[in-house]
Amino acid sequence: MTGAEESRIQLPQLRLDELLEELQARLDAARGTRDRVHSLLEAVLSVGRELDLEQALHSIVDAAAVLVDAEYAALGVIGPDGKTLSAFHTVGVTGEQIAGIGPFPEGHGILGELIRHPEPLRLAKLSEHPSSYGFPANHPSMDSFLGVPIRVRAQVFGNLYLTEKRGGAQFDEEDEAVLSTLAVAAGVAIDNARLYEESRQRERWLWANAEITHSLMSGSERAEALDLIAERAREITGAALAAVAMPLEDSGLLSVEIAVGVDADAHRGLVLPRHGTLMGLAFSAAAPITSDDVTHDERVSPEPPRFRGLGPAVAVPIGTGEGGVRGVVLLAREGGRPLFSGKETEMVQAFAAQAAIAMELAERRQDAEQIALLEDRDRIARDLHDLAIQRLFATGMTLQSAGRFIEHQEAAERVMRAVNDLDETIKIIRSAIFGLRAREGAAGSGLRSRAVRMAGESAPVLGFAPSLRMEGLLDTDVPRDIADHVVAVLSEALTNVARHSHADRADVVLTTDGREVRLRVSDNGVGIPADGRRSGLRNMAERAEQLGGRLEVTRPTGGGAALEWRVPLPPQ
Repeated sequence: MTGAEESRIQLPQLRLDELLEELQARLDAARGTRDRVHSLLEAVLSVGRELDLEQALHSIVDAAAVLVDAEYAALGVIGPDGKTLSAFHTVGVTGEQIAGIGPFPEGHGILGELIRHPEPLRLAKLSEHPSSYGFPANHPSMDSFLGVPIRVRAQVFGNLYLTEKRGGAQFDEEDEAVLSTLAVAAGVAIDNARLYEESRQRERWLWANAEITHSLMSGSERAEALDLIAERAREITGAALAAVAMPLEDSGLLSVEIAVGVDADAHRGLVLPRHGTLMGLAFSAAAPITSDDVTHDERVSPEPPRFRGLGPAVAVPIGTGEGGVRGVVLLAREGGRPLFSGKETEMVQAFAAQAAIAMELAERRQDAEQIALLEDRDRIARDLHDLAIQRLFATGMTLQSAGRFIEHQEAAERVMRAVNDLDETIKIIRSAIFGLRAREGAAGSGLRSRAVRMAGESAPVLGFAPSLRMEGLLDTDVPRDIADHVVAVLSEALTNVARHSHADRADVVLTTDGREVRLRVSDNGVGIPADGRRSGLRNMAERAEQLGGRLEVTRPTGGGAALEWRVPLPPQ
């Protein structure tokens, strides 16, 4: 066989080898594309499964690094201002490296380029771009770069940043296409996670509202309800501090009644003006007031120091402008935590408005119960007056008439004592009627109610409940200024019994006949020592002298001590 023939035979064989190699290359490319598409689908499914937003963001970064074979990957979340990054999630950098580098980037340089121009950006060498600032100390070396924006409902949520393709290769158009596809899926996953978290938050707010409403309608005190409002608002928003301020009547001031969390003691009892302060502005405007950093906010007084370590804050009115603002709730997070978003503030405001409605309903229920109680008291007073007193009076008249026919002296005296006892009983019943019908006393501001309340409040200090008897038109005949003195003297007298007498019984008698008011407090203790302090007695005596009355202190036959404080009443 000649050389020419051999060449003709080898030429087709070479061409066949080339075709086979090209076919193999195309098969490998198709297989690689298939594998990449499969990996992309897996990544999309993996990202779409996550309902927790933070976990979804980490899954997106992990998937992006695997899909384009990048050594380093990051996802930057754009902050509320639309110009900086509020959060940064990384892959490929260890915790020690992050600590050595320092704070996470805020969105300048190349990262800011993608914020300003949310379009895919692919670079062979980072340092050659005009926006490159270079890297901080201890930062890993990075050259190749690929970045794509993540959009959620046409709004840019953040950006994916990939650097250093493995093997020293460059990111290509296929990498950009794959990453852009992942970004679309990431946007859907982030939106789903946000909606899920929002629905969970709304559910928690609804449960909190139901709890507060149940507490109020069950008869809980206002302080308990306010404490519940603060606790639930702090828990749901992740705040470090929650405080509730209520208006002081006719003063133009707010008083912080409830505070829970960081430095809560420094807030309780604080009195704030309604103008120029966070809580005051929220109260006056009936609208939320936010602060990016409550520690350095000029609307917060520096004294007393009470916001150490805290940052973002929001003050929300309890109630609305139409229904009347009842108070303000302030929430503050630790420094470095996210700001209160518009959606969060809206939920807190809705929660506070519902709490205000619950408070109003509870007050209306209490008013209805009070009216029913007053009506019942009127009925009882009428029955006592029309039935009991009349029958007692008739019985007394009958006995008094019968007494004239009794010849036995001792029997006649007993009948007269019975008549006198009936008269005394009638006086007691009439006093009770006056108390039942006294609207001012029923509302808690009359002398009768104040005396009852004072006696009840002294029981824990005394160790027993003092007996209390009242007679006459105390709420009608005794003026307010004299009633204030009576209550003060009663408080001082019961305090002295608790401190010095070692008694296990105390009797209080408060009476008026329209001409003077008399207060007598007696006990069965050790009496008043001769060398004891007399400042309390002196104060009571001075009060009586100022009103033209007097104070008498005696030692009853059975032991103990008794004081009688009496002052004249002005003519009607």
